[in-house]
Amino acid sequence: MLTVGLTGGIGSGKSTASAELARLGAVVVDADQLARAVVAPGTPGLAAVVAEFGDSVLAPDGSLDRAALAARVFGDPDALARLGAITHPLVAEESRRLQAAAPADAVVVHDVPLIVENGLADRYDLVVVVGADEATRVQRLTAHRGMSEEDARARIRAQADDAARRAVADVWLDNSGTPEELRDAVGRLWRERLVPERDRRARSTGASPAAGV
Repeated sequence: MLTVGLTGGIGSGKSTASAELARLGAVVVDADQLARAVVAPGTPGLAAVVAEFGDSVLAPDGSLDRAALAARVFGDPDALARLGAITHPLVAEESRRLQAAAPADAVVVHDVPLIVENGLADRYDLVVVVGADEATRVQRLTAHRGMSEEDARARIRAQADDAARRAVADVWLDNSGTPEELRDAVGRLWRERLVPERDRRARSTGASPAAGV
């Protein structure tokens, strides 16, 4: 098994890279999806969030009002840390479960936005960062997510900068171009590095590399 940490800042195109890796055959563990699942209605996670932040973070149907919660924690490091103390262990536990359930010869890609911010790089065999310059990311966020330029720049600057990401990156995928160019780069990464490294690890443990991949 080869474990890959996939990360990138908001607007970088990480989700496009993740989807292409899944199409190519990777087992993708999406931290954002897990973060939503662990606070779904009826979960201990949601109960813990409500106990910490109050009923104002609930929607009328009893689900988590993510916008209301974001308004509570964005720009407040203490509140964000309290939220992380609830959700991060739950997400980590579910990530471990999904990885353990993957085939022994899999490439398991952990799609995690905050690998750098949370000091998680050492958990993976390889760290892949999707990067784009700030102007490109701002344009994407305003055009495709309806953010104001001010909000987009604030979101970008609340995350790790490129220097911090480059410091942990084994692979840097530049996504200043088109989605097609990024998918092509992901395909080359898959063929030229991820599959060979997975197969090398399989041989070193006496396992047979996956056939036909």
